[in-house]
Amino acid sequence: MKRSIKLILILLFSTCFSAIAQVTFTIQELPSYTPSQDSIYIAGNFTGWEPGSQAFMLHKNLSGKWAITLAAQSSGTVIKYKFTRGSWETVEKGAGGEEISDRVYTFGSTDSVDVSIANWADAGGGSNSTAAANVKIISSDFFMPQLNRTRRIWVYYPPDYETSAKRYPVLYMHDGQNLFDAATSFSGEWEVDETLNTLAAQGKQVPLVVGIDNGGGNRIGEYTPWQNPQYGGGDGEKYMQFIVETLKPYIDANFRTLSDRENTGIMGSSLGGLISHFGSLKYQDIFSKAGLFSPSYWYSDSIWQYTHDTGKHGSMRFYQLCGTNESSAMESEMQQMSDSLIRIGFAQGDIFNKIVIGGGHNEKLWREAFSEAYLWLFNGYVYSVKDAGKVNAIDCFPNPVDDVLTLNLNQSTVYDSVFIIDMKGQQVKNFSKLFGNKLDVHDIKPGTYLVKLVKGETVMEGKFVKR
Repeated sequence: MKRSIKLILILLFSTCFSAIAQVTFTIQELPSYTPSQDSIYIAGNFTGWEPGSQAFMLHKNLSGKWAITLAAQSSGTVIKYKFTRGSWETVEKGAGGEEISDRVYTFGSTDSVDVSIANWADAGGGSNSTAAANVKIISSDFFMPQLNRTRRIWVYYPPDYETSAKRYPVLYMHDGQNLFDAATSFSGEWEVDETLNTLAAQGKQVPLVVGIDNGGGNRIGEYTPWQNPQYGGGDGEKYMQFIVETLKPYIDANFRTLSDRENTGIMGSSLGGLISHFGSLKYQDIFSKAGLFSPSYWYSDSIWQYTHDTGKHGSMRFYQLCGTNESSAMESEMQQMSDSLIRIGFAQGDIFNKIVIGGGHNEKLWREAFSEAYLWLFNGYVYSVKDAGKVNAIDCFPNPVDDVLTLNLNQSTVYDSVFIIDMKGQQVKNFSKLFGNKLDVHDIKPGTYLVKLVKGETVMEGKFVKR
């Protein structure tokens, strides 16, 4: 009997032991130009796709090769991963600078993996840009005072931007590296520029798109309003303040935009979907449209209480998307959020929920849904008359002004509506009719403002400074 019990214990121990496996990745070949001072990291679904986590930095072994041994996992566990030099701008690429598929490893299949890296994105990938000619990088180091760091900013210009006097809606998007250019993308691009150029060629109206690069190692922090016990985070509110208080005023001052909330949207995927949800609710005076692709509602339970407590303050449109091959909870959480939005006052007709059979958590899913999401979110603008958005400039004086603003107008024209809008795009004063050419502005705070006059399809706009 004792021998039988001992045998059973040995078998149980062997089974438990064999169910745990470990792996060591060793980089055998690197591009010859790899900077000697740089470190190399492994990033994957087991790191939250953090490109430069110190916990997953490789170290040189006794043979002088970069290597890392991952913590033991149950045999059969499958992980996806890539190698970087600390950011997605330096992720590994193919020999010609092309995007490569995620590497895949199954624990227990082997205890060591030799790796060859053919190219890095910041070297071989740069010459293979796929960005359209009407996509520009307006700054490689745009300062973010709320976070005391800088960031690359992209702008997609509608094809007729240079040949018209029109003003355009603006869509703010996260993960700028992945929107327009395969050479800078992490796992393929969204093809936002190609999609919008195609829609424009079909006669549909398209917006300005502002792409904000993610911060590499700061991505999780910036895209999360709350901390997660495992992944940290919590700088999302500062990141949104940057967009609303710094970036949007700059874009509105330097580009021909329709700056009001009805013409301003925000969109992102994964954690970018989470921060888009948070930001659109927090700043309902700024945004009226939100594209929430594969939103990471799982990151913090605070999202549910925040949604309930914030409530509805204005009309909004929400486009939610996920695939059936994402996390097991993604579909139910998306439906739960839809129900939560309805409970706080949003109509079912203002929420578009789409579940793609077989869709994964990747750029392919988001790329293929982008056109539909844009057309639905910006429906009123997409199909508007092409010339309806034309804006005529007017002079304002005195400028700066103290109490009464005089507009250089035909005084016999009666305008239906007059709006005074601050540089955040927030309406601070309006007049239902304007007879003559003078406006009382004594009661608005000092600052820079836009004055917009509307009569039918005619729009007049000027800028003034209130002392």
